[in-house]
Amino acid sequence: MLICPLCQHSLAYDAQGACCSQGHRFDRARQGYLNLLPVQHKNSRAPGDNPAMVEARRRFLQAGHYAPLAQRLAQLAASHAPRQWLDIGCGEGYYTSQLAAALPDSQAYGLDISRDAVRQACKRSRNVTWLVASMARIPLADASCALLTSVFSPLDWQEAYRLLPVGGGLLRMGPTRQHLFELRQRLYDEVRPYDDEKHLQLIPHGMQLSDTQTLEYRLALPQAEDRADLLAMTPHGWRASAERRAAVIASPLEVVVSIRYDWIIKTA
Repeated sequence: MLICPLCQHSLAYDAQGACCSQGHRFDRARQGYLNLLPVQHKNSRAPGDNPAMVEARRRFLQAGHYAPLAQRLAQLAASHAPRQWLDIGCGEGYYTSQLAAALPDSQAYGLDISRDAVRQACKRSRNVTWLVASMARIPLADASCALLTSVFSPLDWQEAYRLLPVGGGLLRMGPTRQHLFELRQRLYDEVRPYDDEKHLQLIPHGMQLSDTQTLEYRLALPQAEDRADLLAMTPHGWRASAERRAAVIASPLEVVVSIRYDWIIKTA
């Protein structure tokens, strides 16, 4: 199922990692993940989330603030009962590990370009094959994943199409326009509305939206540490001014969590 990111030949496991018939070798890190990101495919020296962002997200998620989101995602994924699946942009593995628990008899893969994130993910589950790799060059064979998941993550739609067999689907989890609205009000003079269906215009020919669900609840954040972590794990942590960020951290906050789940299937 794994393919070489350089020549696309099949990869075979060995004691040190994986190699292909063309002699390309990729090491398994001591934490357990496979590094399938060749240096020529990197856009920077350390692509993806840095250690501070990874740690902030780990603390925030471990506190349970987004637990209902992960539970719904796992329920929806389990209803499709895939034999093999991939979580694209798995980060530090919070959602991936819960997907794996809900799908114990399937082959699970978690992929992220951030080595720091995947190192943390390895601590969460031994039932997932963790990969450091590019989302634009996913090292998995064509039509190999009956289910793809994408949680708050960028997505290469052509890669998603390639990986899915006909009848397979992408479960995409992303924010609605109401998500964290109160936080955005505190951070910006003007809260610009955005179209939470804009991504549907990117769906390629041969895929179509089959179902959409929304989960919404109010979340109180009385602890300054939680507010600081929420800022650090979102783009607001660098978009907003330092003064506005400090004001958010200083005062209790209650926000709306509003997330949509799109099930997008490959039809042809």
